[in-house]
Order: sequence, then structure tokens, then C-alpha cells
Amino acid sequence: MRISKSSNMKSFISPKLFLILAVFFFSCNQSKQNDSVTEKTDSGELDRTILPIPEPPFGGKIGETYKDSKEEWPKLVTPPQGAPNVIIILLDDVGFGQVSTFGGPVPTPELDKLAANGLKYNRFHTTAICGPSRAALLTGRNHHNAGSGFLAEWATGYPSYNCMIPKTTATSGRILKGNGYSTSWFGKNHNTPDWETSVTGPFDRWPTGLGFDYFYGFNAGETHQYYPVLFENTKAVEPDKSPEQGYHFMTDMTDRAINWLEYSKSVAPQKPVMLYFAPGAAHAPHHAPKEWRDKFKGQFDKGWDVVRQETYERQLKMGIIPKGTKLTPRPDWVTPWDKLSADQKKLFARLMENYAGYLSFADHETGRLLEAISKLPDADNTLIFYIVGDNGASSEGGMEGTVNEIKALSGIATPLADNLKHLDEIGNPNTEPHYPVGWAWAGNAPFQWVKQVASHFGGSRNPMVVSWPKVIKDKGGMRSQFVHLIDVLPTVLDASHLPAPKTVDGVEQKPMDGVSFLSTFTDKNAKPVRTRQYFEIFSNRAIYDNGWVAATQHTFPWRQDFAPGNWDKDKWELYNIEEDYSESVDLAKKYPEKLEELKTIFNEEAKKYNVYPLDDRGTGRLISPKPTPSDPKRKHFTFYAGATRLAETASPNTKNKSHSITAEIELKSKSDSGIIVASGGSSAGFALYVQNGKLVYHYNYFDDARYVITSKEALPVGKSTVRFDFAYDGGGTGKGGTGKLYINNKLVGEGRIDKTVAARFGIDTFGIGEDTGSPVAYSYKLPFKFTGKIDKVNIDLK
Repeated sequence: MRISKSSNMKSFISPKLFLILAVFFFSCNQSKQNDSVTEKTDSGELDRTILPIPEPPFGGKIGETYKDSKEEWPKLVTPPQGAPNVIIILLDDVGFGQVSTFGGPVPTPELDKLAANGLKYNRFHTTAICGPSRAALLTGRNHHNAGSGFLAEWATGYPSYNCMIPKTTATSGRILKGNGYSTSWFGKNHNTPDWETSVTGPFDRWPTGLGFDYFYGFNAGETHQYYPVLFENTKAVEPDKSPEQGYHFMTDMTDRAINWLEYSKSVAPQKPVMLYFAPGAAHAPHHAPKEWRDKFKGQFDKGWDVVRQETYERQLKMGIIPKGTKLTPRPDWVTPWDKLSADQKKLFARLMENYAGYLSFADHETGRLLEAISKLPDADNTLIFYIVGDNGASSEGGMEGTVNEIKALSGIATPLADNLKHLDEIGNPNTEPHYPVGWAWAGNAPFQWVKQVASHFGGSRNPMVVSWPKVIKDKGGMRSQFVHLIDVLPTVLDASHLPAPKTVDGVEQKPMDGVSFLSTFTDKNAKPVRTRQYFEIFSNRAIYDNGWVAATQHTFPWRQDFAPGNWDKDKWELYNIEEDYSESVDLAKKYPEKLEELKTIFNEEAKKYNVYPLDDRGTGRLISPKPTPSDPKRKHFTFYAGATRLAETASPNTKNKSHSITAEIELKSKSDSGIIVASGGSSAGFALYVQNGKLVYHYNYFDDARYVITSKEALPVGKSTVRFDFAYDGGGTGKGGTGKLYINNKLVGEGRIDKTVAARFGIDTFGIGEDTGSPVAYSYKLPFKFTGKIDKVNIDLK
């Protein structure tokens, strides 16, 4: 079933079928309580610790004919009486001090409104990076325990780091679905192994395989908001309009979520829903519609020092942080704003204006979903978790910011002058912007550090708002119990009167690591539910235990060139966070015995939850071998027309080596044109195509340099064999080489490609016969489908 934003129920099903379904569900809704498996049956109370719930024995009678028989239908699985709708909203890359609801400079009126009618949590924690945070949220287990110790792109062959969520840790979608909920997932999925995200699967770790009835979104850490790489369930789909026609993924996914919600409640109003809403916002690329980024013109000219100070003062005034909380000082890795050049200030302010527009726009769109929820007949029995960020504000834009964040993630800085060339384009479809480190530091006020640095609250403490009108009466209240993402699923189960299953699909389950904080909904002074929690990302480590934190920062998120392996040199710090909310005073020298005690506890927790082995490699870990759909030693690949949307890691790796691309094609006329093969997109990549009768090879090096080789001769009408040969210079990674074009074995073009991408082109995919996602080259219009015929494309690695 495809759900389009313009759809209504008539477009899903015929009127006749709709009437049948309506009568069916109405009759189900009106059935007696003893027809529900949530009630006692002749065999006693149903055991919900086993999923799927075993069917009770047939209670009718089987005779020789229907005349002496009695029928009985299998009983519908429904949740316990009063189970709420569950809505989980998870923003991406938002710091503790960025949204207005928690004192930040970016207006988030929809979140403000929800908080005014619910509860704010000011000691809520994530893992400090996206994929692991999402695994923890979905499974109720610590991220290492759920096989997600780091990001899928950096996966290694250890159980806690292979990024393959094990079947022993069933997700919220699977558990609630097994208990009678309708379940859906919209937006970001960064929990499927990178090499399993192509249309060939396998699909058991896609959202639908993880227990969600419906999925609409993207399978990656990020996506282009104007040219997203989209899937509906397991089918690759394209946006229904272009950026020029007003397309933006944030609006699209919101429309789809509202449509699914309203449709579900139209057909089965008595059936509770679980909707997981995970926008790409506000993760880079920061794609803000122009009218939204224009709202913030000039608002960040004052710089990050002043913005951070003002945020801190508002947080104190609003009671977001306790009285007496200190603002941690600017570290030496952040340049004082008044020491920047005029050009730096102009660029950096514009990048932050763009981010603010993106975040505010995301809040607006999320507000449309919240408005739709408020109109449900059971809106008062809808439990909403609005989690503001899966980690702290991101510093991955580097020290100078960037208009191409994939380049920054590759550890390559963009000169200021090059960024300034795109000043007026920032946020447009042809840019992939990210702000500089200083704004991440400001956005995590009052804490130290940033995303990835799990050792400190700048990386791991995020705002959360909870709403449940039927239960929460302390409207606008604050809760300060120490809570973690792993506690959300146990709380949902507690609220729904459901046990954590012991067996799912025949697989014995690991115990939940999280604990319910349902008691805090009705009691401001509820006893702490969590007294201990470890943190580890990229060897940045911390342990919380009964009000104390020991922490050691190990790596710098904006650097990929550090020398790894020096854990013995790590300096541990000690904080009493009951008295020092912002971790501003290091007590390590004052209480060395306490520090050693906590370090011992960390080691115990690390062994318990499979944190080891620590791994701090950057680019080397990114480009290390991963599982592939084919033989990893394979050198020869053959693709046929229609092979599109293959994940970059599952496609032939042509980087850092000589290779050839040979295609058997046929032109029906001189006007035929289009893509033969393309990989990557606007951030970086290559494309071999036919345009204006000529054969063209285009190599996009992070949009900094574009190398175009065009054949001197036109392609003949009829069948031809075309080839691109690349002779790599060698001498390391990311070096250049010479490219040559051939038509029917005749050399027709040659040129130098001075620089190549060493690791990843970005977030786009590989395909034959068309370019999907964002374009590799701007000389053609997507999808630039080949209008001739492609018999096959061979790629040979040398």
C-alpha cells in the first residue's frame, strides 16, 4: 500500500472494500470483552511474555458437517484496556541550549506549546551519536548490548560494533505490534547495516523487518532534504515533485505521517497506534527553505560567545537549569568571536541563520503532526515523547564551517574563500551546509563539549518533553530525575500494561537495560529510577553513579587525522553533578579515591554491556572492509538496466585504484541521451552519460573541482561499446589519475583527474540508466534516464 500526501481513503481502497472493512472493524469494536485476548479465556490469562502470542485452542466444535459443528473465529489480539497511543518524536543533532523551550535562541513554538501542557525533563540523556541512540531508544537496551556501539558506516566485526541489531533485542515496533498496535516509522532509519540498505536486502533489519507495519523514509545517517533517497517499506520511491516545485522532505514526511495516522484511526478507531517520527532535521545538510532562513537574518551577528551567554541566562531565568549552575568557559578549540575576521563572521553567522531556519521549520512541521494528533477522538490518551536531539549539537562542520559537509566529514577543510563563493546559496539544493564548531559549543550551553563526546553532557544531555493529557496533570512541570533513552521503551510498556517479552519469534530476549520512569509523570519527587549509567562513543567514556560522574574525553569529532590507540594517556575528570549541574568543577585531584572507584565501575559496566574492544580509528575504520552482497574479493561486476539505488558500500568500490567501466548500449536516434552509470551525487561522485550526442565522464570532487572528459566524436546510431578507463597514479589514497574514453575501442577523449575521493562520495547511491537522489552534475536534469537501450554495464577493478 502506497500512501501519498495527496491521498485520501478513497485512493487506498475501493468504496465497496472500504464499506466491508468499516463494518468488520465496527463489529470488532462492539464485540464483547470476552472476545478479546486481553481478557481471560477458558485457558486463563494470556501470556504476553511470548510473542507472537500463542493462539488459544479452538473453542468451537468440529462435526462431520456444518450442521453438527460450531464455528469460532481466532480472537483478535488487542492491547490491554486503556493502552495509550504512543508517539515518539526524535529530532536529529540538536543541542541542549538550542530550542527556545529550553532557553535556546531558536524559536520552537510548537514544542513550547506541548511543554506547557506536559512535562519538561532537564536530565535526559542520549548516547551522544545518532545510530547508537536510536538503537537504545528502539530496543530499551544499551547501544553496545544492541549491537550498535557506533555508526553503521564505521562498523567492525565485533558483536557490539557490527551494527546489526540482534534478534535478542526486539524493538518497540515489534513488541507493540505483537500486542495489537498499529505501528509506523517515518523519516530517518540509521539502524540498518549500511551494506543491507539496497533494494536487494536482506530486509529483516529494515524497519518493516524490525516490527513496524509501515515505513516511509531514508536508510542512512542523513539525506538531502531536496533530493532524498527514499523508500516506502522496502521499495525505492522518488519524491512526487521537484525542489523547484516546492519539495522538501520535512514537509513530505509530515504529510505522510498525518495521512497514515488519520487513515488508521478512520478504519480502526479503537486500535491504538505507535508512530515513530524521526526527521532528518536538524542534521546536516542544513536545508532550510529560503523564507525560513530569512527570518533569522542578522540575529547571530553578535557571535557565539554572546549567544551562549544569553542562552545560559535564559535557562537560569526559566528554571531550566538549577540556581547556581555555572556556565562552563570557552575551550581553547573555539576561537573568540571578536578574534574572527569580518569575512569569517559573515560566513559563520549566515551558516547559523540557516541552521536556525531549518530547526524552526522542523518544529513548525512537527507542529502539524501534533495538531493532527490533538484532533483524534482519543487524543487525551495519547502518550507523546518529544526528544529534542539524539545527541548534542554537532561540530562536524569543522572549525570553519562548510557548504559541503561530506567533505568536512572526510577530514578535508574548505578554505574560507571557497565557502564565501556560495554565501547567498547556503541552504539551497546545490549546497550541503554545516555550521562551524563554535556554534555547536554555543548550542550545548551550559555544558562542555559536543556531539560524539559521550564523556560530557554537551554530547549526551538532551531536552525531552512528555505529554499525556489523561495522566499528566502538572502542566508545564519540570522533572529532574536522571533518565536515559533506554528507559523510554520500558516506560511505554509500563504505560500500556505490557510486560517485556521473554521470547520473540522463538528467540529468547535479553533483559531490558532500561527502567520505567512512569512514576515521574504523576510525582515530581519520585525516587530516582536510574542511579548508574555508562557512556562510550569513539573511546570518549564516562560513568554516572549516584550523583557522581567520572569522564575522559579521547577524540575530537571534527578531526579524522588523529593518531589512535593512546588510551593510557587519557585524563579522567570527576564531577559531583548533584551540586555541579554543568560539570564545571573537576574534583579528580580532590577526591582521587572516588575517581578510582568510578573507573572500576566503568570497567565493570563496560564488560557487562560489551563495550570492549575500544576503537578510536577514524577514516581507517570508515574504509575498512565490510560485508557485501557479493564476494569481497570480486573484481568483475556486471549490471543490467534498472539496477538502481544500490548503496555505495554495496556497489563496486572504484576508489583509490585503477578501473574500467564498459557498457553495451544502443542509440535509436542521434537525440538519445541519459545516464549510463552514476554513483554519488552533488556532494561528490561520478557519472558516465550521453549528452548532445557525445559520451561524457564527469567526476565531482566535493563540488570543489569538477573534471569533465567529453568525446571528440559523436556516438553512432545503433549498437556501440563504450568504455571509460581510469589509470590511478598511486602513492596513497585520494590521489589523481588519467581518464580515457573509448567508443568501439577507439580513443575519443582523454583528461586528468587531479584529485579523487578516498572514502565516501556521500549519502547518494549507485545506479544504471538514471541518476537518483541529488545530481552528480548540474549539466542535466534529474533523473536523466537513458532514452536509448542499455544491455549491460561491466565494471572491472584493477
